[in-house]
Amino acid sequence: MTGRSEASTDRGGVVPGLATPRGRFPHVTVAGDLIFVSGTSSRRPDNTIAGAAVDAMGVTDLDIRVQTRAVIENIRAILRSVGADLADLVQLTSYLVNMNDFGGYNEVYAEYFDETGPTRTTVAVHQLPHPHLLVEIQAVARRRS
Repeated sequence: MTGRSEASTDRGGVVPGLATPRGRFPHVTVAGDLIFVSGTSSRRPDNTIAGAAVDAMGVTDLDIRVQTRAVIENIRAILRSVGADLADLVQLTSYLVNMNDFGGYNEVYAEYFDETGPTRTTVAVHQLPHPHLLVEIQAVARRRS
């Protein structure tokens, strides 16, 4: 993967049109029938964060529902770059900065997945790479036959 700058249908990489990873790693890697999606946030290509607003007085408003929806949609875009979709997910690991946000996160999650969807683990973390990020999700999917 060294030197790749775009995703391809065979191996993955960095997906054009999405926020550039904040380090030297791909959005997605394909290994045989498995698709691995790196931890994904609600960061947009212009480095703004969906679900984060700061007013003129510096008051920050962070919305777990908006962020969760944006994360899942970013994962969808990453999966589509390698010919997959959310229905191909088999496992998710979610990282929440504050477990008090679990209800809102879970509410939006249920709009996309039910008990027949991917397995899921949700853990609390001290912080994520930006102070306005409330949630990050890592995923594993399978390639369609």
